[in-house]
Amino acid sequence: MLVFAYGTLRAGESNAHFLAKATRLGAYRLPAGYRLYDLGAYPAAIEDADGTGLTGEVYAIDDAQLAALDRLEEYPEEYDRVLIKTPWGEAWLYVYNAARDDALEQAPLIAGGDWCQRTRPAT
Repeated sequence: MLVFAYGTLRAGESNAHFLAKATRLGAYRLPAGYRLYDLGAYPAAIEDADGTGLTGEVYAIDDAQLAALDRLEEYPEEYDRVLIKTPWGEAWLYVYNAARDDALEQAPLIAGGDWCQRTRPAT
């Protein structure tokens, strides 16, 4: 099965180790239909017809890896999974649970839809 990683699971990000044994198939840009928000330590993707899309990577994973990702993403409480089409086939995409919209009220929008290109606060 496949998963689309758009945030901390991407190569070089804080949770990339969860996909260390997965097969990276390639980079992919989801077209319009999604918005990405910065919740601080991690992003939240939501379905939105006016959204600009998401940039990420597609990985081939097994059942055990999916179970580990479900725990990380707190599926189905914090995130839900939806199937999307990619050049390699259908992939799971974790979308932020709409029932938790209160967290998005103050969250900055990542306009380009690319977590790795977001502007980080100066330290």
